[in-house]
Amino acid sequence: MNSTPRRSLRALVPVLAVSVALTACTTPAEPAVDPDAPVTITVSNQPPASQAAELEAYLKVIEDFEAEHPNITVEGVETGWDPQTFQAQLAGGQLPNVMVVPFTEPQGLIARGQLADITAELEQVGLKDKLNPSASAVGQDADGNYYGVPVDAYALGLAYNRDIFEQAGLDPDNPPATWDEVREAAKTITEATGIPGYVQMTTGGQGGWMLTAMTYSAGGTVENEDGSAITITDEPKAMQEQLELLQAMRWEDNSMGSNFTYDQMGALKEFAAGRVGMVISAPVGYAFCTQLFGMDGDNFGLAPMPQGDEPGGSLSGGALHVVMPNTTPEQRLAAVEFIAFRLQTYLDEKSAVEAAKLSFDAGMPVGLPGLSPLTEDYRAQYLEWVADYINVPLENFATYEETVNTIPLRPEPPVKAQEVYAALDSVVQAVLTSQDTDIPSLLDTTQSNLEGLLSR
Repeated sequence: MNSTPRRSLRALVPVLAVSVALTACTTPAEPAVDPDAPVTITVSNQPPASQAAELEAYLKVIEDFEAEHPNITVEGVETGWDPQTFQAQLAGGQLPNVMVVPFTEPQGLIARGQLADITAELEQVGLKDKLNPSASAVGQDADGNYYGVPVDAYALGLAYNRDIFEQAGLDPDNPPATWDEVREAAKTITEATGIPGYVQMTTGGQGGWMLTAMTYSAGGTVENEDGSAITITDEPKAMQEQLELLQAMRWEDNSMGSNFTYDQMGALKEFAAGRVGMVISAPVGYAFCTQLFGMDGDNFGLAPMPQGDEPGGSLSGGALHVVMPNTTPEQRLAAVEFIAFRLQTYLDEKSAVEAAKLSFDAGMPVGLPGLSPLTEDYRAQYLEWVADYINVPLENFATYEETVNTIPLRPEPPVKAQEVYAALDSVVQAVLTSQDTDIPSLLDTTQSNLEGLLSR
């Protein structure tokens, strides 16, 4: 889900915030190019002058890269991803060579031929085999060709307050692994403490985002693989099953409180304040809760995404560096060199330590678990390099860390994901605010409405 809060965190953490882009184009069949040829590339997401710290960090990355690659000139531009203007800007040749796009977009862009194939360049610079297959799958086509490299990747999990678990007599080192266990834990928390055991986001497209994540985790889908059809009523009826679970938690167990207008930040704020026991979150929720809302990090726990009777995995998200299809072979190679440079914190000890120290000195999380853009052995090496600066209680993420690179990762819906999420908000709201909601009928109507959305 491409949400404002996630962008806000990149502003909060300058080291992670430098959403610098890349460049490249064409196909691997083209002749090899001279890696030392002079070339200029443009990259997206340069912070405005009003964001002085972020801009300084952005420009420092470019300066350091150009020092190592004197034949490559990198020009930053403020242009960023905007689905409302992308098509016109692409047609008019007004986009930078390299863009950062959310996980919801690459499959549609690839299908429409709007991204460059950078497979050969990734192989040439030795990066292709280092990429995490789970994280990079969203940037590949059906034949395994690469059109982007992941950045800020994550898999959703279950955030839970360890202190509240102890108050309720639950084991904080053994968090719920299934949705049935979530229901039982939520009921126990409410009975023992009087606070909501679990809350669900319902607004700003985030209700649909969470419902999609729950549907995936129970083995269902929202769209078929190419995004040509809506599948929310298909077998297994996972979305119906998950809505019935929420209905039971709300109306039978009374374990979800009385606020049913949460967005991501609202839910996390209540969670951080100790007024909620559990909520679905990405690992970055730790940074929001501790940095923005003052939560004691020792109380934050993160478990893998709960699974249904038919386990389906976890919804993944984040952003990719992609390359526009009007770049030259020389620019493509320069772009991938730049991508590799952006990943130096996983590949070079000095870069890793310098970045970790900068974040540590700024009071920002170091070592936060997540979906590594590179294979797990590179992340393990990174954690060894920065061990002296890790300020995150990694033991509180143990069960999440054990599964994040092994649990099946499910990409976001390939077509009009944001619009689909927004339409599903009302489905979640109806179930939580009206006790007699006929869920099968509601989903039949929603299926028809969403099919009309896809056809436009």
